[in-house]
Amino acid sequence: MGEVVNLNRVRKERARAEAKTAAAAKRATHGRSKAERTRADKEKARADRLLDGSKLED
Repeated sequence: MGEVVNLNRVRKERARAEAKTAAAAKRATHGRSKAERTRADKEKARADRLLDGSKLED
């Protein structure tokens, strides 16, 4: 016979695991210094300009 499983406990453990991964993503996004954020913004702007400059005209 199978093992008895408490469905509420399983649901709560799954929710905790999802919250933990979401928190890690938030920490990676918001846990940076101002210099790191400005550098990332400048790199993104540069990549956007490069991509826009590479578009073909119709």
